[in-house]
Amino acid sequence: MIIKAVSLLKIGIVGTGYAAKKRAEALLSERRTKLLVATGNTPEKLQEFCQAFNLEAIDSWSRLVNLPELDLIFICTINQDCGAIAKAAILAGKHVVVEYPLALEAKVAAEIIELAASKQKLLHVEHIEIIGGLHQAIKQYLPQIGKVFYARYSTISSQHPVERSWKYHRAMFGFPLAAALSRIHRLTDLFGAVDSVTCHNRFWDVAGSDYFTSCLCNARLNFNCGVVAEVTYGKGEVFWRSDRIFEIYGERGKILFTGEKGTLILGQEETEIPIVPRRGLFAQDTAMVLDYLFDQQPLYIQPQASLYALQVANAARESASLNQTVYLEPS
Repeated sequence: MIIKAVSLLKIGIVGTGYAAKKRAEALLSERRTKLLVATGNTPEKLQEFCQAFNLEAIDSWSRLVNLPELDLIFICTINQDCGAIAKAAILAGKHVVVEYPLALEAKVAAEIIELAASKQKLLHVEHIEIIGGLHQAIKQYLPQIGKVFYARYSTISSQHPVERSWKYHRAMFGFPLAAALSRIHRLTDLFGAVDSVTCHNRFWDVAGSDYFTSCLCNARLNFNCGVVAEVTYGKGEVFWRSDRIFEIYGERGKILFTGEKGTLILGQEETEIPIVPRRGLFAQDTAMVLDYLFDQQPLYIQPQASLYALQVANAARESASLNQTVYLEPS
């Protein structure tokens, strides 16, 4: 069990990017926490981050997670490093919150989940898409379209030009559907266990390096419940327009989301689906973590749900590598 917190939680952040800034803003507005330190991969960005939030800069994540005064670590850094940092933090006796993915390999993620349980430490893998307005609207309106048989979820991000960052580095970013795990997790949260995956993946590489300028990944998921779902993730310079489409077909109608606009289609009738704006989700997630640690209020997700989505993503990677359909073991 998680030990009930009785005083201010002392916190450190690993990372200096967008998610780290949102976490810092949320924590500094909380009366239950004291944000003390941060670390990052770029000294200049770390100094800027620490000055903005009045924090002490630590020169490495290994030093930060072992600071004896800290109770809780937020991990908001490159995908490749999240697993190692989470494991080290738990071994150092810290509670851990990590932005998905927990790790790029499902086997590693499973080991970290088991470790957290054995050490009686919180391990929370953020999946704010589940508490977001779009996903909540889907769940609300899904019964109206009858038995679902097909879904398509496509997110394309146009980037011009692409800078050489970890998000465009094969090893640091990882396989696209593991790195962008929320795409698969939305579907597994809605439709349950996956029977098989067929996937195709392509990178537009920068010659002589591990960097790329674009990627495109498409997977077909066959669910045990009979739903067939396609998920597409693409980003980079080869795309000249950004799009986000989520459509779900049922035997009585269809749900369509284009960007932030939702429509319920029943026969010839179309009804707008209102969507709560995405603002404030990191703060909401942070508050839920603190509610759990202080008052044992249940969290909206368990790490096993993220792990299962990662197992599906790993199956998609295997399918793309072998150019054949991969079947998942029954969960």
